[in-house]
Amino acid sequence: MSQRAGELAGASSQHVRESRRIWRMFCRNRLALIGLAVVVLALLVAVFGEQIAPYDYAEQNVRNSVSPPGTQNWLGTDQWGRDIFSRIIVGTRVSLSVGAVSVLILITIGVAVGAIAGYYRHLDGPLMRFVDIMMSIPGFFLLLTIVALFGPSLFNTMLVIGLTSWMGTARLVRGQFLSLREKEFIEAAQSIGVPSWRIITRHLLPNTMAVIIVQATLFMSTAILIESSLSYLGLGAQPPTPSWGGMLFHGRDYMRQAPWGTIFPGLAIFVTVMAFNLLGDGLRDSLDPHLRGR
Repeated sequence: MSQRAGELAGASSQHVRESRRIWRMFCRNRLALIGLAVVVLALLVAVFGEQIAPYDYAEQNVRNSVSPPGTQNWLGTDQWGRDIFSRIIVGTRVSLSVGAVSVLILITIGVAVGAIAGYYRHLDGPLMRFVDIMMSIPGFFLLLTIVALFGPSLFNTMLVIGLTSWMGTARLVRGQFLSLREKEFIEAAQSIGVPSWRIITRHLLPNTMAVIIVQATLFMSTAILIESSLSYLGLGAQPPTPSWGGMLFHGRDYMRQAPWGTIFPGLAIFVTVMAFNLLGDGLRDSLDPHLRGR
């Protein structure tokens, strides 16, 4: 028992040291720290948005329509007199929710398909040909077709983005599994009769988690852009639910007399997407063992 406890303590200590080393490597990248700070701020805004927003995002005041930024409405109002600042704040929850749920769906499917294809040789060919077929279909047109068939809604947007974007993750995980499958510790586990599911879950997946985390972080920005594009086309979140893409759509007719209706939602998309990209780059550099010694 004492020997087992010592082994567990040693493993725990090693994990702590490795975590500290990864954090130190991450902190060297100032742009990644800025991205992390913006992402954390966006998460807080998404959680406490309704408490932070000075006005009800759906409240209309036609007497105050197309009002420029000022002390009463910090970012101005739209053509219906709704406060743009409040709508951007509440729209943060929509964008991050769509990104998080769609990333969860695509990571689940992509990791499952990639793990099966990378470990079981006889299933590799059929699964990868199916992935190739899916990747040959224009992704955005497939999104438009599915959303048009099943109707525009926030739930359908999350589901469609996740179900049509998992192929890159599957190929990435498959490549990692193919490389790890030839390692000595995997061959040793197979030689003593360890079940395949246990090898995958206890040895292969933990050694692939760094790649999966980076992929999930980077795709958050892509999911936000896709959701904004669909909402701009009227196929995403439906009124009165605020969406950054929808705000761009409704503000396009007033760009000359009220440019703030498109500038500020566009800035929200740009800053959030850039933050997730910077965070993903920082995680990739700190988690990749080949880049830690740079």
